[in-house]
Amino acid sequence: MAGFTAFVYPFNMSSNHDESTSTPSSADAQQQTLPRRRLAEVRWPPRRRVLLPIILFFLTCLSTFWVGANLWLPTQSLESAAVAGNFMSVRQAIIAHWPEGLVYMLAVLTILMLHEMGHFIATIYYRVPASFPFFLPFPFNPIGTLGAVIGMHGNLADRKQIFDIGIAGPLAGLVAAVPLTFVGIAQLDLTTQPLSGIGIRMPLLMHLIASWMQIEGYVPGEPVWINQLNPIFIAAWVGLLITGLNMMPVGQLDGGHVTYTLFGKAAHWIARLTIMLAIAFMVYHQSYILIIMVVLVLLVGTSHPPTRDDSVPLGPFRWLLGLASLSIPVLCFPPLVFELIY
Repeated sequence: MAGFTAFVYPFNMSSNHDESTSTPSSADAQQQTLPRRRLAEVRWPPRRRVLLPIILFFLTCLSTFWVGANLWLPTQSLESAAVAGNFMSVRQAIIAHWPEGLVYMLAVLTILMLHEMGHFIATIYYRVPASFPFFLPFPFNPIGTLGAVIGMHGNLADRKQIFDIGIAGPLAGLVAAVPLTFVGIAQLDLTTQPLSGIGIRMPLLMHLIASWMQIEGYVPGEPVWINQLNPIFIAAWVGLLITGLNMMPVGQLDGGHVTYTLFGKAAHWIARLTIMLAIAFMVYHQSYILIIMVVLVLLVGTSHPPTRDDSVPLGPFRWLLGLASLSIPVLCFPPLVFELIY
């Protein structure tokens, strides 16, 4: 299952409004009752939880290292250990492949950290209270993480500020993900015969780069199989996947923040249409790998709460940047994420 890296509001912070589930019909009423406090009146720096983010980050380091050291089949050595009745297979996997685990951990967490710091530094710049990033470890899927999330007092940020905070994360993450994509693709050995297991589908951006670099053995549309991967490539793939997923124009995903600041309440209908198309696509292709993410988005709500002031103009540069950013899901997100062979 893929992860997400976004900021949401409110999250672990007090609020007098249930903004995360507001609907277009209730948005007008909320817009009139939102607090009009100036940011200068808000406690700064805000109180932030410190211990839990540190623990979760450390656990995410361990989970991504574990996945990389097991060559992105994290349960395989555990299954062997269960059959053998000892942990020799786990020990052997770590000893044999700890360099892959270390490189993958550093590369994927660099992308995720830059993404989160993009959001976090923007909140500091605008003096909008926000939490430290909460990284989400998951050592039993092929990528070792579910991403990360930042909570913030979004009702204290106006339209332009929400736009800047929302788009800063994906752009910062791509600063690392795109160069790593070139390095990872250059190191691919696609002449290796695929073994049974998991294959990953490359997004459009990776296909374009692989075609331009004329990688030996590359066949457009074909997946890259688990035994053909290298840690830089899979880290870049995860970075692009999470960035593309988060730029979907839905709710409080990064793309939802951008589309709301661009189109206002029309973004609610864009979000619902996106969810309907995603569900239809999964049903048609019988590919349900992202069903949990769809459910989570539906639980949070497809509608975006109003900002402190929706009338603040974005200006032509932000409009052009926002419209251009709508191409990120097309370039970075592979609709059919995984493929299995037996």
